[in-house]
Amino acid sequence: MTTTGKQLFTTLAPDGTLTVEIGTTEFPAPTGKQVLVRMEAAPINPSDLALLFGVADLENADYSPGKVVAKMPEPFASAAKGRHGQRLPVGNEGAGTVVAAGEGEAAQALMGQRVACVPGGAYAEYAIADAAMCLPLGEHSAEEGASSFVNPMTALGFAETARMEGQRAIIHAAAASNLGQMLVKICQEDGIELVNIVRKPEQAELLKSLGAQHVVDSSSQDFMKQLRAAIEATGAYLGFDPIGGGTTVDSCFKAMEQVAAAKMGEFSRYGSNQPKKMYIYGRLDLGPTILTPSYGFGWTLSGWLLTPFLAKAGMETVGRMRQRVIAGLSTTFASHYKRRVTLEEMLTKEAALDYRAMRTGEKYLVTP
Repeated sequence: MTTTGKQLFTTLAPDGTLTVEIGTTEFPAPTGKQVLVRMEAAPINPSDLALLFGVADLENADYSPGKVVAKMPEPFASAAKGRHGQRLPVGNEGAGTVVAAGEGEAAQALMGQRVACVPGGAYAEYAIADAAMCLPLGEHSAEEGASSFVNPMTALGFAETARMEGQRAIIHAAAASNLGQMLVKICQEDGIELVNIVRKPEQAELLKSLGAQHVVDSSSQDFMKQLRAAIEATGAYLGFDPIGGGTTVDSCFKAMEQVAAAKMGEFSRYGSNQPKKMYIYGRLDLGPTILTPSYGFGWTLSGWLLTPFLAKAGMETVGRMRQRVIAGLSTTFASHYKRRVTLEEMLTKEAALDYRAMRTGEKYLVTP
């Protein structure tokens, strides 16, 4: 028996026309390890926006109830040739109640339970999910559990990455986000030194109120001095940057090298031997990543993505991380939302322009 419900889709035509609309979907009865979840809450994460709108011109788009038609500029429209003509569901994660289950034991065990899930089509009234990727929420609400995968597992992944690489300190940019606040608490619990880079004085105060010891404001005139002092105090030569574009990575490398070079016994034209590493894990700034190499040759810039990390970490580590998330869902891993919107409200001009701006600490929650 099928179940009918509303679902959000995004379609990019070969001519660059992007259509985002609410459609009606017939959800099949779950089989095997599958469950059918009645979705109650789903966050809008930056990773969702890349598929939902990308860099489409939302300011001049056509808005009608339940539908947005916008133009995707070049070269982005051509670069996305692989998705041309495909009607794609959106929404990586969310939470709701299991209303039907396949015959598999794991699926049957979830029947009637409220769960967090990663269906890949969470902006909908219903979603099919793999039971193995569902997290029973117990007494927690759907809103509390809606953001229990992407941000918590990413923040925990940073701490695990530091351990894997033999590091005891981390630099984190755009650190006042929901994810950044989680990382502050994780590092306190795990004894990892953390350097937090924020972009506004009020963001610095927010993190300090959570107990953050090292907070530097990139809008300050003495930003580089603050950053060097924090690196000197913590020994942080590993960093994570969600901004991507601009000079954040460059500034971190420069400060790392300046601290390391000051400890050298003699001059070297090749710079210090101190390994320095930055991971880019987002593209809040779609502009080019600007590097002005003046930090020796012992530096590495790489990308970091949650899914490959989890595959590398292994089931034991992932299981431990998931249990830690559920235990701290209302404390360490609590998420905060600026606004709650229905599927229809999500596609109004006011809302779309606001959440697409991806301002720190201003996340939206969709309540289908």
